[in-house]
Parts: sequence; C-alpha cells; structure tokens
Amino acid sequence: MTATGRTALVTGANRGLGLAVARELAARGHRVLLAARDGDAAAEAAAGLGGAVVPLALDVTDPDAVCAAVRRAGQVDILVNNAGVLLDWDAAPSTVDLSLVRRALEVNLLGAWRTAQAVVPGMAARGWGRVVNVSSGAASFAYGPAARCPGYTASKVALNALTAMLAEENKGTGVLVNAINPGLVRTRMRPDAEQTPEEAARHIADAATLPDDGPTGVFLRRDTVIDW
Repeated sequence: MTATGRTALVTGANRGLGLAVARELAARGHRVLLAARDGDAAAEAAAGLGGAVVPLALDVTDPDAVCAAVRRAGQVDILVNNAGVLLDWDAAPSTVDLSLVRRALEVNLLGAWRTAQAVVPGMAARGWGRVVNVSSGAASFAYGPAARCPGYTASKVALNALTAMLAEENKGTGVLVNAINPGLVRTRMRPDAEQTPEEAARHIADAATLPDDGPTGVFLRRDTVIDW
C-alpha cells in the first residue's frame, strides 16, 4: 500500500511551518485537514491553499474538542503533530516560571498525545498509518538538552519518549511513528532562522508518507536518522 490520496491531519496549521506542511501534503495529492485552535483562522488559511484542504477547529489542549474534531473529520491516515508553543526562551531551569512549563507540556506533549489517542487506534485497525511528531534539536541528549528554554525542552524530550512508546506499541500494525527535528525554521517562534517553512515542510511531508518498509520509532533530521 502507498500513501497516495490519504487523509492527513496537521495540527497548528494556520500559519508558519504547519501551514507549509499542509500545503506540501495537498500538493502531493492528499486530502488535508488543516487544524487550528481558532476555526476562523483555519478557514482563512485553508482558503488560500489549492487541493483538497478542509479547515478544522481543533484545540489540542481540550479533550472534548479533540474528540469532536476527529469525529467530524472521519478517517485519518496521517497525523502531523505540529501544534506547539515556546514560552520560556532565555529562562533558566532553576528560576523558570513553572506555569509556563505546565503550558508547554499541555500543548507540546499532552496535545500531541491526546490527538494521537484519537486517531492511532483507527489507523492500526485499518492496517496503515503515519504519525510524525514535530520535535526539536533542543530535546536531543546527543546535542543538548537546551537549558535556555527549559519548559520547551522538557516537553519535546517527553514528546520523543511518546514517539518511541507509540512506535513500539504499534509494531506490525502498519502504523509508523517517528519524531522529526526540522531545524531552525523562520516562523513567528524563530523569525531570525534562515530555513524557510517550505524547505522544512518537504522533509516533514516525506516522513509523513514513508513507504511501508520505512523506519519507525526514530528521530529524523531531514531524511537522516539521528541520535535521541
């Protein structure tokens, strides 16, 4: 089986990297559920894209909203957990406001987790699925972790752990689960970055459409497996 003509759910997709991923997947012939916390923002973003793009109001921090959105969406074959926040740049682990850490965990980890819980069982039952968790080099023990944004870093470390656990659970089901470090991307979160969202989106779309013999439970940087 191939990834042609699948339905992809991209969270946090009304701008920046998520919007670029939605555009790239649509250009590859997939039906895209462009999800954002604000339904009007999702609709405006979807209207600017070609292909089969459907706006979807989805607040990943709200369990009821996630369940309702997935019921409206129907079958989901590809999940890109892109929604994320960076709230504590230049903070120190010893003094960071823990309410910011809690918020980062709620969005970056639990938001991805509850969305995966809503769609991965269906993927496994159908025998095909792809999950891509958008992580960060800040979360890599090989290169960090980054102490300058402790809440963000901790949430992405935990997201990597979730990736490995979901991959292990779903071995042999046809569902591949991976994390990707897109590198620094020029978005509202990092306006100083050199890489454009479109450049990074191509690699995320590649990870979201891996062949059936592709890797699972790994950390990707572009098309290369890197150390956790």
